[in-house]
Amino acid sequence: MGIITYNLQSIKKELQHLNSSQLTDLCLRLTKYKKENKELLSFLLFEAHNESAYVEGVKEEMDELFAQMNSHYFYQAKGMRKVLRLITKHAKFMVSKPAEIELLLHFCKQYINKVDKKISYKPLKLLLHRQLEKTAKLIGGLHEDLQYDYKTELENTASQADAQYAWINKQDYL
Repeated sequence: MGIITYNLQSIKKELQHLNSSQLTDLCLRLTKYKKENKELLSFLLFEAHNESAYVEGVKEEMDELFAQMNSHYFYQAKGMRKVLRLITKHAKFMVSKPAEIELLLHFCKQYINKVDKKISYKPLKLLLHRQLEKTAKLIGGLHEDLQYDYKTELENTASQADAQYAWINKQDYL
């Protein structure tokens, strides 16, 4: 018989019976074991109240990663996957579709500025294609007012990509 893993509801009930010092000890113990737990707790304690500043900080970090990226197509693809992991992690922390859309659109714009027009490396091409599709899908799940704003920005980004890359058709994402 293995170790029992309790469901979220059972854990929530048990946490309600603990006092604040016990909760603090549990949180600190959790942060010792995984870097991502520490990052999430840091976000919740210090950054969650100002999401726009947090998004700007993530964009700056993305810009730094793009600036450090190698010009060889194989290493560009590896670097872009690293940036996408960063976006995924921070989007998971924020639990905000508009923030995730902003980060994905920023990624697409940086991709357009960084990647050569004449690439033929399929994994690198698919990175932009998938992110544009993902962004369009996320926009579809937003409120109508927000949809209009982000659709306009997605349309501009897709138009830039269509103008620069022969293998992109902006109508696929609109």
